[in-house]
Amino acid sequence: MVRKLITAESVTEGHPDKLADRISDAVLDAVLAQDPYGRVACETFVMQGLIVVGGEVTTTACFDPGRIARRVLADVGYVKPEYGIAPDACAVANLIRQQSPDIAQAVLRSQEAKAGSTDPRDVLGAGDQGIMFGYATTETPERMPLPIVLAHKLAKRLAQVRKDGSLPYLRPDGKTQVTVEYEDGRPIRVHTVLLAAQHAEDVDLEQLREDLKKYVVEPVLDGWMDEETRVFVNTSGRFVIGGPASDTGMTGRKIIADTYGGYGSHGGGAFSGKDPTKVDRSASYYARYVAVNLVAAGLAEECEIQVAYAIGRARPLALNVETFGTEKVPLAALRRAVEELFDFRPAAIIEELDLRRPIYEPFSCYGHFGRLDLDPPWERPAKVEPLLRAVGARVRG
Repeated sequence: MVRKLITAESVTEGHPDKLADRISDAVLDAVLAQDPYGRVACETFVMQGLIVVGGEVTTTACFDPGRIARRVLADVGYVKPEYGIAPDACAVANLIRQQSPDIAQAVLRSQEAKAGSTDPRDVLGAGDQGIMFGYATTETPERMPLPIVLAHKLAKRLAQVRKDGSLPYLRPDGKTQVTVEYEDGRPIRVHTVLLAAQHAEDVDLEQLREDLKKYVVEPVLDGWMDEETRVFVNTSGRFVIGGPASDTGMTGRKIIADTYGGYGSHGGGAFSGKDPTKVDRSASYYARYVAVNLVAAGLAEECEIQVAYAIGRARPLALNVETFGTEKVPLAALRRAVEELFDFRPAAIIEELDLRRPIYEPFSCYGHFGRLDLDPPWERPAKVEPLLRAVGARVRG
């Protein structure tokens, strides 16, 4: 019997880094709502009283980064100046410029197109080099590792009880962390829970701890905790000053919370603020889509897809399928089926997953994957039957 502990963390939408991610994705959505072919690489920096929105955008759309940023502040709950930032008590600097023509020419006319290919899916080149990963597992209904699922649910619950008035003294910033104990590869219990919640000045710390256990921890983790589960709330003590007033935030700092909580691999690229020609985002979504379909088809209990790109080339440089010994048919057959049924060229990904739409802001917090509440196309097991047919033919042959 082999036991191990796996930990994952999440943060609320009021965390400074997530605030930055949300503003960047809100800018992206504003562009795509008017110009589906707009190219966006938006970065946001937040601190007390100041938001800086910068990056490269090429579009026919008209949008106001200041108005977008202030709307996001209000939606998240930063509505009073004493919180350190508020829609009417902050400056917004717009440092957006046009995309480099060197990058644009490489992306809009790929090496394959320059070499004479007439396939329309060969026209669009990858927006950058890099490696991307997608992962799926049978461990949870979300086909995600349990630690990150629980961490996100706790973070969402923190925001919910603040917004619905159950715990009105909570403020927007917060973090969660969950350690799950595994036995022979299967989760058996929650070992440790850690919450950090920003709160009003006059709240008694012991009352806060009791309330968060009652209103947040117990409803979310019912059935996973036992008498030995450790629960820690605001271990630093007082957490009145939070959000951008206590720490700067930047787009792309929470890439592990955005994906698999450290359970699977990560290529290093962030998602928020990037249009789908950027394979950091679109290829990661597609790799997740492939892994979801393989697991949903019952062809493996665990799957990780790795794909590599070069800037300006449509076709990936390398593709790998890893099932960690859980495959139900030969791994070579799985890989051939993936190569036959899934097209990793950026234009094909964008078309198949319908990514030129303003859908991204809701994914800026609580994860881009396993989002059954949002039903994105990369979570749908749409190719289970074709996969089974392809693999069945290989096995019989």
